[in-house]
Amino acid sequence: MKKISIGSWAYTIGPYAANPVPWEEVIKKVKELGFDGVELGGFPPHPNPDNMPKKEQREACKKQLAKLGLGWSGLAADLWKQHLIDTDDNSAYLECFRKNLQFCVDLGIPAIRVDSVSPPTIFENVDADTARKRAVKTWKICAAEAADKGVRMAWEFEPGFAFNKPSDILRIVDEVGDDNFGVLFDTCHGYMVATTGARQPGKKETLPGGVVELARKLRGKINHVHLIDSDGTLHGGETSTHAPFGKGKINFDELLPELAKNDIDWWTIDLCFWPDAWVVTAESKKAVDKLNKKYG
Repeated sequence: MKKISIGSWAYTIGPYAANPVPWEEVIKKVKELGFDGVELGGFPPHPNPDNMPKKEQREACKKQLAKLGLGWSGLAADLWKQHLIDTDDNSAYLECFRKNLQFCVDLGIPAIRVDSVSPPTIFENVDADTARKRAVKTWKICAAEAADKGVRMAWEFEPGFAFNKPSDILRIVDEVGDDNFGVLFDTCHGYMVATTGARQPGKKETLPGGVVELARKLRGKINHVHLIDSDGTLHGGETSTHAPFGKGKINFDELLPELAKNDIDWWTIDLCFWPDAWVVTAESKKAVDKLNKKYG
């Protein structure tokens, strides 16, 4: 059986940005609903490297979660103000990554999530090969440093960020070429990339077998999983709609046996941008529990 967590960002951004759910309330409810842990959105108002700069603050946060009998599945690092593929100077990105990596170490968080930062429209201004080489060069450094500190590095691809074609994803993971670097496979993003080719620049690249075929091609390269349904649409024309289970088109009975072939301990529910995420958290947990019994 997999351990089940939920991403805390669902309660702080998008519809919740003006009235975020307090951290203490989130972890209390997570415990009450029988989750094994939480995946931390490392940006305000929840715990993050900047609002917990001191070791004692971080130790208290770590103990707070442990006291509830909960664990961490990962950290969604706040790197969105950085420049990764639109500059030759990666020093600021590396500095921010290292800050978040140390935060993982101090809290005992086993994985750090990254993305390509820029939207797919970046290729109107930056050559795709140049952009890819910049990402690979930087992520090689990050993956090695994360490995030294015992933290797994997971790249989340999606329609809203550059490198959102199946061949892009496979190529970048192969070129980084580090066992500590892998793909964060979010099921709704996987569906939109492989089935609809959402926001792909130039000629669309989809797969006949859709999201299951993409997962198969990435077998052994996936080191983190987010579970949520997809209705085949984009949220705000930018990123995949994270539709609650049963409100979308993904056949989890086909997809999860394939994803389960990767050596992964956690499945994380991702309700990002869903307007009533706080309300549907309980039913989402029940849906994943059923899937976990069958395929975990």
